[in-house]
Amino acid sequence: MNATAPAIWFPTVRTGTGTDVFTERLVAGLLQHGIRAEITWLPLRAEYAPWTVAIPQPPPWATVAHINTWLHTRFIPRGLPVVATIHHAVHHPGASAYKGPLRAGYHRWWIAPNERRVLRQAQRAVAVSQFVADSARHSLLDVPMQVIYNGVDTSFFCPGTDQRQPGEPFKLLFVGGWKTLKGVDLLFPILHQLGEGFVLHYTGGPAAEKDKAKMPPNMIDIGRLQGDAAVVAEMQSADALLFPSRSEGFGLVAAEAMACGLPVLAMRSTSLVEVVADGQTGMLCPPDDVTGFVTAIRRLAMEPDWYAQLARAARDRVIQYFSENVMINAYVQLYSSTCNHCPSQSLAIVNQGF
Repeated sequence: MNATAPAIWFPTVRTGTGTDVFTERLVAGLLQHGIRAEITWLPLRAEYAPWTVAIPQPPPWATVAHINTWLHTRFIPRGLPVVATIHHAVHHPGASAYKGPLRAGYHRWWIAPNERRVLRQAQRAVAVSQFVADSARHSLLDVPMQVIYNGVDTSFFCPGTDQRQPGEPFKLLFVGGWKTLKGVDLLFPILHQLGEGFVLHYTGGPAAEKDKAKMPPNMIDIGRLQGDAAVVAEMQSADALLFPSRSEGFGLVAAEAMACGLPVLAMRSTSLVEVVADGQTGMLCPPDDVTGFVTAIRRLAMEPDWYAQLARAARDRVIQYFSENVMINAYVQLYSSTCNHCPSQSLAIVNQGF
């Protein structure tokens, strides 16, 4: 480790969600770049019953604490500068229609006040997309906020070698939780209209059982994917990602699919307009427009030269804007500006890349 570089401590609640993946990938990337970093995992009850969990002490070597804005302020260290990342836009008005009363109340009366306190106390605030930053300024607190996109390991998420053979159906893939917020209710009519010649593999599992009576035969449940290797394998065997999500803080699945050379068919909403370049790396369809999705998918299948162009551009866009290397460099620059005793010369190590 470089003794003059910033050293980052992550006190983090283990939630079993994508925020855990973000933290683990960021720490692994920092370590690869010679930056000391370590996670202290807190149990899930630290989120909703923080008084039942002991306050962890920061390690003596740490120069910056990096937290999630959902971390209760009880656990924010007082002796370290703090970087806070906001991952979600759950307070955005567009998300309210997809919450039950209990979740809505939890977000409004517990999470939102805590996020405001975190944003007031943090020396630096980061949002994972411009959509999240704008939403936070309007619904939480108007503070300076830097956008740093989540990073994809483009050496791991990469195109496969299999190619669709003549006569095989055009294979679509949906990866995500089985929720209306993710647009799963649109999958049935889209695949019904597409009919023969198209197939969708989707991550349904037990949550999708109640909807299977409505599904056409060209929808195949592959269950929940366990680990990144399983996700990559599915992406490398697909032709395109069908992702009609109505709300995404960043849209990591879309970026991972693009890194694997898949054009993405997504809804023109929230952060997905930042990830998918419409007509260049995929297609953005109007919200809830089943016919629009069907038309876009058919065009991809019928125009192989255009499809190949989108596939190449999709991976190039991820490498340029959404790679882990881009993310790590941005965070290290931020950490070093946050702790003013870290000399700028320490940044030279990150310019080597992966």
